[in-house]
Amino acid sequence: MATVAFWAAAVLLAQTYFLYPLWLLLLARVRPGPRRAPAPPGAWPTVSLVVAAHDEAGCIGEKLENSLALDYPADRLEIVIGSDGSTDGTDAVVGAHPDPRVHLSAAPRAGKTSVLNRCIPAARGEVVVLSDANTRIDPGALKALVRHFEDPRVGAVCGRLQLYNPTRAEYEESAYWKYESWLKALEGEQGAVVGANGGLYAMRRALFTGLPPSTIVDDFVIALRLLDQGYRVLYEPQALASEETTEDYGREFGRRARIAAGNFQSLGLVPGLLSPFRGFPAFAFWSHKVLRWCAPALMLVTLAANVALLEEPFYRVTMAAQVGFYALAVLGSLAVGPSVVRRTAGVAYYFVTMNVAIAVGFWRFLRNSQGAAWERTARA
Repeated sequence: MATVAFWAAAVLLAQTYFLYPLWLLLLARVRPGPRRAPAPPGAWPTVSLVVAAHDEAGCIGEKLENSLALDYPADRLEIVIGSDGSTDGTDAVVGAHPDPRVHLSAAPRAGKTSVLNRCIPAARGEVVVLSDANTRIDPGALKALVRHFEDPRVGAVCGRLQLYNPTRAEYEESAYWKYESWLKALEGEQGAVVGANGGLYAMRRALFTGLPPSTIVDDFVIALRLLDQGYRVLYEPQALASEETTEDYGREFGRRARIAAGNFQSLGLVPGLLSPFRGFPAFAFWSHKVLRWCAPALMLVTLAANVALLEEPFYRVTMAAQVGFYALAVLGSLAVGPSVVRRTAGVAYYFVTMNVAIAVGFWRFLRNSQGAAWERTARA
């Protein structure tokens, strides 16, 4: 039984982190996506850029200027700022802006889902672009996203979000984020990106249906719903946006745990994607997400089963490898040693803390203790 448990857990971990990307690479050769970007439409559709904001007075003015400078026909673009109970002057900054394309939708604090449920149906654009208040969008990003909607099968298009740290060039999330972006690009070739990123993505307004008020990770659920309905969800690397990461690891851990709780919640919101009969979208959902959420339990099973098998020489080697990895994670928490060692140890530390956050998020999900309202993350 210990041997079966060890190899079952190890294979499932390998599937979500190593084998799944190999399957995607193989599938890209067998069934490659379009090699050329779609041509610009004859007439650009109307677009509503919707931004949910809570106490973003420090950056909302810059966000408005960045949004109004986007390379998109001025008469086809509106910017909607959905203020979620802001008390720091955010509403005043938005309300005083002289450009008539800027609209404020303010309401008492109820969470980001309430902002989207209020603002998206009221938006005038055929295409709705979702972004965060602290995300800077490149000038050509909107056109890069919107041109894909000439294909009626496309329900949403995700942009490429670059994370940066203004105070430290080498930070742990960079390697993992590049890995995740690479997976999204491969999934996009198959028309099934599993989950959008709230920093920048676009969808057809007509396909939006109201989310349950308790929804925690709205961007993830919106993309999954579209896949569940049979629409394609694409990835557009030329639609570039950038966002600052944080030095506050305590708050960053809390953000990850919150997202993890929302991920487990999403299983009940899109049960259709759990069916193996749904083809590649279900395969991608299981491989990229569901197994990833099971990783903390799988890691524990692998370690416990390995302890029971220590009489055999092979399993002593695997135990040494596991102990060495966790020791490297501890070293990463100390951030000491040469640069190469720090970076390698930092990746191990990030991986372990990410899985601890998943476990915390699962506990919050079981207790139903994770609220839908979010708190802005402090930036440098």
